[in-house]
Amino acid sequence: MKIHLTGIFVDDQAKAERFYTEILGFVKKHDVPLGETDRWLTVVSSEEPGGTELLLEPAGHPAVKTYRDALVQDGIPLAQFAVDDVRAEYERLSGLGVRFTQEPLEMGPVTTAVFDDTCGNLIQIATEPK
Repeated sequence: MKIHLTGIFVDDQAKAERFYTEILGFVKKHDVPLGETDRWLTVVSSEEPGGTELLLEPAGHPAVKTYRDALVQDGIPLAQFAVDDVRAEYERLSGLGVRFTQEPLEMGPVTTAVFDDTCGNLIQIATEPK
């Protein structure tokens, strides 16, 4: 068994698509219209185009706002992405205007940082323990 797809709720799919592809560097995998306004919109790592897909799912369900607002208020990231060098990625993303809520922080063998994805979520980047 392996993870094939995971999702995050986003306030605006077009805005999320731009952020996740143009800023973070993911690649659009699927973009299928659903109804009049929504899409089945997934992105993948440019390093693993056949890897796990991230669904940028519309945040229309009433429970989503309460859930995400509580996570953001408590500073809890909704997802974590692995990077080779957190400090280098922090500098790159900061240079592109990304707002971090946690600067790089060493925690034993792992370094993490947390940013706002502009779509209602906090995302953590981390180095993988060696």
